[in-house]
Amino acid sequence: MRTIGRPAWRRPTVFTIHNLAFQGIFDTHWVADLALPAASFSINGVEYHGRMSFMKAGIFYANALTTVSPTYADDIQHETAGMGMHGLLAARRDRLTGILNGIDTNVWDPQNDALIPARYDAKTLARKATNKKALQARVGLDQRGSVPLLGVVTRLTAQKGIDLLFDIVDAVLELPAQIVIVASGDKALEQRLRSLAAARRGRLAHFIGFDESLAHLVEAGADAFVMPSRFEPCGMNQMYSQRYGTPPIVHATGGLNDSVIDCTSTTLADGTATGFKYYAPKAAALLVAIERCIAARRNTPIWQSLQRNGMARDFSWSRAAREYAGLYARLTQG
Repeated sequence: MRTIGRPAWRRPTVFTIHNLAFQGIFDTHWVADLALPAASFSINGVEYHGRMSFMKAGIFYANALTTVSPTYADDIQHETAGMGMHGLLAARRDRLTGILNGIDTNVWDPQNDALIPARYDAKTLARKATNKKALQARVGLDQRGSVPLLGVVTRLTAQKGIDLLFDIVDAVLELPAQIVIVASGDKALEQRLRSLAAARRGRLAHFIGFDESLAHLVEAGADAFVMPSRFEPCGMNQMYSQRYGTPPIVHATGGLNDSVIDCTSTTLADGTATGFKYYAPKAAALLVAIERCIAARRNTPIWQSLQRNGMARDFSWSRAAREYAGLYARLTQG
């Protein structure tokens, strides 16, 4: 690590922030234990509210900072998402770059996915119906092909905003719609999910835990995918969903904002629409987005356009790698 009082290394350093909420804050004795200069324990160094922060050290000393989406790079410069680091990040904004994560397009490929019963591509979208029936059967939902099925695969935490969906679950089911939620995490949220599902059998299904094959089946069998995160550095499922022709419904934050193009008359006309966004982390706003989604699903040409637009997007790591390579090249040449 470059430190105060020492010349900068000839090799530049890059510090990548995935989720600013996890900061690595420790007792002060680590300054001495790691043989760091005493001068580094200051406001212009590793000190953070009287303790030592590895996160702050990385942000302060690195030649370049990256994070996992362009919008998150902007979000974390402000108090609402900056987790106490927003002032320092804003001061170093000229060194901060947001590069959207990629996904493994070999693992997440509906054309070659061994974990789903019916493989398909943008030209054979009718095969999704087979996956929907299989998903309904596996999780105990009523076999109703005409009713939109909303999928969720998530962690049960405040960040992921699943409580917002819980708050409007009856309004969503009455649209009508079905919901399947695959999740685990906070025990109180787990219990709330169990209680909600028990009283709504056949319409709301759940699986507590994580199952790889079920996660793939949700992406392939659901009509749409819901991600109500209060904040989201990048997110992966919204990219999986688009690749599987399952338009996502997302809060326009972080990587969700960068990777989903809202369905509007303009984006439908220019062929870019891939999903549905809402702009405030509120249950009422989420409900409006779900209503827009279900209305669009009733129009087959619009719905298929959304599906195919999403399936044509490049979310591969090759795209992200080119951006990282360009950043590294600029650093080494500078």
